[in-house]
Amino acid sequence: MTGSKYKTVALVVAAGQGSRAGGDLPKQFRRIGGKAVLTHAVDAFSAHPAVDAIMLVIGAGQEEVVASLISDGQVAAVVQGADSRRGSVRAGLEAIAAAGGPDRVLIHDAARPFLPPVIVDRLLKALETAVGAVPVLPVADTLIRGIEDHIGEVVDRSNLFRVQTPQAFHFRAILAAHRNWDSGRDATDDAQMLRERGHDVTLVDGDERLEKLTYPQDFSRAETWLSSQRTTRVGMGYDVHRLAIGEELWLGGVQIDHDRGLSGHSDADVAIHAIVDALLGALAEGDIGSHFPPSDPQWRGAASSRFLEYAGARVAHRNGRIDHIDLTIICEAPKIGPHREAMRVRISEILAIPIERVSVKATTTERLGFTGRREGIAAQAVATISLPALF
Repeated sequence: MTGSKYKTVALVVAAGQGSRAGGDLPKQFRRIGGKAVLTHAVDAFSAHPAVDAIMLVIGAGQEEVVASLISDGQVAAVVQGADSRRGSVRAGLEAIAAAGGPDRVLIHDAARPFLPPVIVDRLLKALETAVGAVPVLPVADTLIRGIEDHIGEVVDRSNLFRVQTPQAFHFRAILAAHRNWDSGRDATDDAQMLRERGHDVTLVDGDERLEKLTYPQDFSRAETWLSSQRTTRVGMGYDVHRLAIGEELWLGGVQIDHDRGLSGHSDADVAIHAIVDALLGALAEGDIGSHFPPSDPQWRGAASSRFLEYAGARVAHRNGRIDHIDLTIICEAPKIGPHREAMRVRISEILAIPIERVSVKATTTERLGFTGRREGIAAQAVATISLPALF
């Protein structure tokens, strides 16, 4: 990475072993909602427009597993950490400094996977007037001192807070704090180190969703919460292709005998193209042309099933679920009825969803317009999907 070209870098610390969480894997690699804890955290930073680059600090020998959990180009650099969290953060900061150093750094524990974007907003806003900022939650429970197994005095909780990450800092200030820290002392967090350098650290409101995953029951609770946090998205697609002599006719992934076929850059399956646009629309990820440009020769004559497989994979990448596809084909001929079930089967196969979630219908325009004149075929589709609604 070249840090000098970045204003804000997220440093995600994922070098720990997480033995208290149980299981065979370090907790940052365990899955919640079908996605690794680390991936949740990285995806959250990737989605935030103010974060210019992400650096990961990982343990020795973890390169392969980390590479399998993040998308190509999602992380600017990966460095090996140390035996302690403080040492791992220092290693990450030094690597960023060697690349030029940004203005601001967000230091985050990978074991806090659910990062609301508003937290990043608050932290960066606070850095406009402060050198450091941390998210906190007030202590709500009564606090007591324990005397062996008996209740002691009650502790005043009016000015007590639970500190979370990410913690945000002016980069050069936190780097200097780490470089000048007494190596014989432990530090519970980075803000503590900055304060001992004489800098004030601003508190911003934290979020319950940022709670750290530490024990086995934390993972069970997170899984339960995550499964309930989903939102329904609906996308609509529409496509038209011209009928031409000498072309094959593909509709809904099925080849149909007809005196003319659809003309287009690919196999011109107007039905599948409409479904692809509907799925991409539900994801707010553009349209089929932005992913498969007609100007690109590699898609000339391509089977539209490839496009639909891609759209389905995009839904899966977002940990989504395709709940329903409703397709309407608009033409005078050929008759769609005899091929309807074959189309439903093929679409369900391509998307790997039950056939009960696929509806195929047909209509005419009562001989009006280009479809009525049998000049072309149109299709419209509505896709209903479910996505995690974390924030």
